[in-house]
Amino acid sequence: MSPLRPHRLPNQLRQIGFESDFTKFSTSSVLTHCGDTRVLCTVTIADGVPRFLAGTGAGWLTAEYRMLPGATPQRHEREMVKLSGRTQEIQRLIGRSLRSTLDFAILGEKTILIDADVLQADAGTRTTAITGGYVALVQAIDKLVALGELTASPIVRQVAAVSVGLVQGQAFLDLDYPEDVAADVDFNVVMTDNEELIEVQGTAESGSFGRHQLNELLDLAAIGIQELMVLQTAEIKRKSTANRSN
Repeated sequence: MSPLRPHRLPNQLRQIGFESDFTKFSTSSVLTHCGDTRVLCTVTIADGVPRFLAGTGAGWLTAEYRMLPGATPQRHEREMVKLSGRTQEIQRLIGRSLRSTLDFAILGEKTILIDADVLQADAGTRTTAITGGYVALVQAIDKLVALGELTASPIVRQVAAVSVGLVQGQAFLDLDYPEDVAADVDFNVVMTDNEELIEVQGTAESGSFGRHQLNELLDLAAIGIQELMVLQTAEIKRKSTANRSN
């Protein structure tokens, strides 16, 4: 243990959990717990695609992200028509990350909408949304395949995301809010199951950092993402087994 993180190791994830079928009416829904962060990801799949894809035979995926007013200690202002730059950036990240998992030609002219709603925020909401969103996406696709609406799954790769950072020069995996606030450098890393990077968002909040520290953070993120993927796969298999037994 580090005196900067007395309750878990620097390379240890927070406790992760998935609650599938958290809501009733969407194609799939997963409430993802990451420490004290809670993000509900729901998936809706509809026939038809945006105009720029009409007639191509290819599908599309888009994402929306919102933080509920009670998700933070002080009430978070509800975003109505005009979205903050942060919200727009996060939902675009979620969309890019989850689009990387799909062969849209196999999906056909269907649109997948991922809604990521933050019920409780303790840092890592965007990475939790991507990790939980992947589980919800696979479950939704599996449902369409079982119903015969798709002849094959368009899922071609797995994706997960995690935060890493430097706090007083020490590398930490999966920052909670106090660590995120104190971090001199923080990154959000999105990676596939073959350890290819989808996106790296990182900055020095104060000072700068070296190439060796960047490599250390990316290596730490890869370890965490591999662990997250094991947990994702376990929940997908558990849900699939439960469906077959019903």
